[in-house]
Amino acid sequence: MYIRRDKGPLYVTLPDGSRLTRSDLPDRGTRRWVARRKAVVVKAVNAGLLSEEEACEMYQLSLEELHSWRIAMETHGARALRATALQKYRQV
Repeated sequence: MYIRRDKGPLYVTLPDGSRLTRSDLPDRGTRRWVARRKAVVVKAVNAGLLSEEEACEMYQLSLEELHSWRIAMETHGARALRATALQKYRQV
């Protein structure tokens, strides 16, 4: 029996001391993106658990969409990833 091993680290330690593993990531087939799932993907990319390209391929995202999530979370926090709050945090 062969067990497939994904590339990259098995887990990363986040700045708050918690661990983020690949099993904590949303399913590959995720189509409904709530703020919590977006935040987990952004944390995984920022911490080095996933590369940007790997995250885009895994979740069928564009690089622009992932970048907008990263900027929103960096600038305003995880609350800015909510679809209903998009206009509130959008730059005019």
